[in-house]
Amino acid sequence: MSDTNRARLGTWRPKRVNVTTAGFPYVLLAVLAVTSFKVGTVGLDSHYVTILLSALAALWMLFMHALPSARRREALYPVFVAGLIAISAVLVVRSSWFGFFTTVCGSYMLRLPRLRQQLAGGAAIALLGAISQTEDSQAPLPIHLILFGAALAIDLLLVGGLVWLLWEREQQLGRQRKSVDELSEVNRRLEATIAENEGLHRQLLVQAREAGVLDERRRMAREIHDTLAQGLTGIVTQLQAAEQAASRTPGDQPGWRRHVGAATRLARESLAEARRSVDALRPEPLEGCRLSEALAGVAERWSALNGIPAQVTITGAARPVDPEAEFALLRAAQEALANVARHAHATRVGLTVSYMENEVALDVRDDGVGFDPALPEHGFGLVAMRQRIAALSGTLQVESEPGGGTAISACVPTVPSLVRA
Repeated sequence: MSDTNRARLGTWRPKRVNVTTAGFPYVLLAVLAVTSFKVGTVGLDSHYVTILLSALAALWMLFMHALPSARRREALYPVFVAGLIAISAVLVVRSSWFGFFTTVCGSYMLRLPRLRQQLAGGAAIALLGAISQTEDSQAPLPIHLILFGAALAIDLLLVGGLVWLLWEREQQLGRQRKSVDELSEVNRRLEATIAENEGLHRQLLVQAREAGVLDERRRMAREIHDTLAQGLTGIVTQLQAAEQAASRTPGDQPGWRRHVGAATRLARESLAEARRSVDALRPEPLEGCRLSEALAGVAERWSALNGIPAQVTITGAARPVDPEAEFALLRAAQEALANVARHAHATRVGLTVSYMENEVALDVRDDGVGFDPALPEHGFGLVAMRQRIAALSGTLQVESEPGGGTAISACVPTVPSLVRA
């Protein structure tokens, strides 16, 4: 078999079927040889020839097909089938009883690797069958030829139809196997692509969190420099001025007190800034509880302080999420409530936390006076909120109109804990 055919057919082996691999063909040969010996009319020497031919057929099957070493020679399999049909033809001519052996030849023939080989072998077997069926006919020659032609036509139709049906079935099974293999390969590639995309997504989230941490550190450094450091510098300056005033004019109590009062005021402001910075780094409401519970406490305290009802609603199964996500959403809720208290003049506020498969969303809605989102944003509140959410690869949307209230929606993705570790 050529390399092209081998590539088309794949690794071919004769199919192992009981009728061709068990002892049935050999037993059938022995029975037919004995039967032809008992009912035959030819001489004793001729019977020995039949027995020798039967033994040759048995040895041919044994060494060309049954033995494992020979079974691996796929290129010799057509030679094996052709040789077995030739031996069977001689046996059929000698005794019509060997027509039964053509069924064994047919079982081997159906396992040839190519369709034209099966059709050629089937035609030969049909011819042997027609000969065995009409060989003992005592009819006149014209009638005998008619019977032979009819038997040959029927055998050709039966054998040819069987070969064609089995070949089509084998081709259909081959196409199905090929389709299954292709589908399996596509699924494997799709799973690999999905796994790769998930890994890239996790890497992007981790990088975004790392960038957010760096941005937060820079922001805190700027806040310390712009507030605490400047406040401490002012305190030192005022205390130095108070000391100088006391040394120049010991009786100048008002000037000394003015500088000390300014230093005290700066100290208090710096202390407030320090506390605010500490709260920004580690929010107290999240210690020992989940985001939903922390928001409920924040809303309750805010409502008691401002006299505005605030209701917290949880959708989805509440579960622990990333500390960074909880921190960002809690700060967003606090900033949104602070804006409501300062600007909205609302009568009620609703906070909704939605737990989704890979995201956590926070919605804050009020029925206040609203504003025009197209106008430039004043203050640092919404800007800081956007930056904090964007640092986590999240989104922040603000919907409002004059007289129609305000809705703020923040959504951040979550990452499995193993990525954080």
